[in-house]
Amino acid sequence: MSAPIGKPTPAALLTADDLKPMPVSEASETVGLKPEAPVSAPAAAPVSAPAEKTEAKSAKPRKKQPTEEELSHGPVRPVAARARMKRRHYGLILSFLLLVVAPVIASGWYLYNRAADQYASFVGFSVRSESAPGASELMGGLGSLVGAAGNTTTDTDILYKFIHSRDLVERVNARLDLREIWSKAPNDPVFRFRGGAALEDLAAEWDRKVTIQYDTGMIDLRVLAFDPVDAQDIARAILDESGILINELNDVAREDTLRYAREELQRAQDRLTEARQQMAEFRNRHQLVDPVADVQVQQGVVSSLQSQLAEQLVSLGLLRANAQPTDPRISQTELRIQVIREQMEAERRNFTSDSELALSDVVGQFEVLAVDREFAERSYTAALAGYEAARAEAMRKSRYIAPYIRPTLAQDAEFPVRGTLLLMIFGFMLAIWLIGTMIFYSLRDRR
Repeated sequence: MSAPIGKPTPAALLTADDLKPMPVSEASETVGLKPEAPVSAPAAAPVSAPAEKTEAKSAKPRKKQPTEEELSHGPVRPVAARARMKRRHYGLILSFLLLVVAPVIASGWYLYNRAADQYASFVGFSVRSESAPGASELMGGLGSLVGAAGNTTTDTDILYKFIHSRDLVERVNARLDLREIWSKAPNDPVFRFRGGAALEDLAAEWDRKVTIQYDTGMIDLRVLAFDPVDAQDIARAILDESGILINELNDVAREDTLRYAREELQRAQDRLTEARQQMAEFRNRHQLVDPVADVQVQQGVVSSLQSQLAEQLVSLGLLRANAQPTDPRISQTELRIQVIREQMEAERRNFTSDSELALSDVVGQFEVLAVDREFAERSYTAALAGYEAARAEAMRKSRYIAPYIRPTLAQDAEFPVRGTLLLMIFGFMLAIWLIGTMIFYSLRDRR
C-alpha cells in the first residue's frame, strides 16, 4: 500500500517491501547524483566494430522513473557519525571514582583493619507498684487501676529522662571511670572516646554508646564497650542508679503522704505531754495522787461517823429510859455523841473551807486536769492511728524496679556492623554524586 504523493508515511504503516534497501542507481537518481557506469567484464574474444557498437547501445542503462512509494519516503539521510568520549564524560567518571568508589574503599579498609570490635550488653526493666486494690476498690470500678497505671507511666518517663541526663553520666563515671573504658581502642579514632575532661564530651559519648528504647512503660537499653565485662558493668550501674532514683521518688512521695499525719500526731503528742505535766505539777503541789479517791475515803468516814452517831443516839435513848439519871453510862454515851459530831463537822469543813487546801477546790481542779488529759489521750490515739494508716498506705503504694532482662555478658562482638555501614556509605555517596551530576547537567542545559 503506497501513500499519496507529497505526504510522509508514518513508520507504523510501512510494509516489509518498503523497508527493503534501495538499489544504488535508484538512490543516486533520487538524491540527484549521476550514476556511475557499470564496470563491464573483459571480453572473451574480439568482435567486429558494428557488433560492439550495437552491444554498447543495448547495454546503456535506462533512466528509471521513481515510483510514488519511493517519492513518499523522501531523500535518504546520511549515516550519523560515531559517538566519541568528551571531556565531560571523563569528568563524570573521575567524579564517580573520587566521590563514590574512593570513600567506599577507604571506609572498608578502615572498618576491617582499624575499627575495634565492640561488645553489647542488654538490660530491660520497668517500674512496678506494690499497691493492690482492695475489695471496695474493685467494687468501685477501674479508677484506681487507671491511676496506678498513670503513676507507673510517669515514673517510667522520669527514668527515660534520667538515663539521658548528665546526672546519671556523672554518677556512673564516678563508679567506673567511663573515659578509661571507652578509650581502650587507641588505633580506632572513629569509635573510641576522643573528648577531653569536660562532662559535656563524656555526655556526647554516652549518647553514642548507650541506646535506649521506651515503649508502654518498659525500657530497653543497649550499652557498647570494647570489653564485654565493661559493657555489663555499665549496664548494671545504670540499673542500680535507676533503682536508687525510684527509691528517692518513693521517699518523696511517702514524705508528702505522711507530712500531714505526722504534724497532727506531733500536735496531739505535745497536747498530751502538756496535760500530763500539769497533772504531775498538781499532784506535787497538793501531795495528792487522786483527790477523787480521797474524797471518796472522806465520804466513807463521814458515813461511818453518821452510822456511829445513830447507834450512840439509840443507846442514849435506851439508857435514859431504863437507867437512873445519875448513871455514868449516860454521860459516857453523851460524850461519844459529842465527839462523833465534832468529827463529822471537821470532815465537812474540809469540803467547804476557804483555805487553800479545801478539798472541793482541789477536786475541781483535778477534774479539769483529768478531762484535759483524757481529751489529749484520745486525740493522740486518733492521730497515731491516722499516722499508722497513712504510713501503711504509703508503703502499699511504693514503686520499685522490676528488671525483666538482667545485664547480659556478650560472647561475640556485634558492632560495628561493617557490611551495613559500607552499604550505607555507598548509598549516601552515590546519592550525593547523582544529585551533583543532575545539578551539573541542569546548569549546562540552561546555557
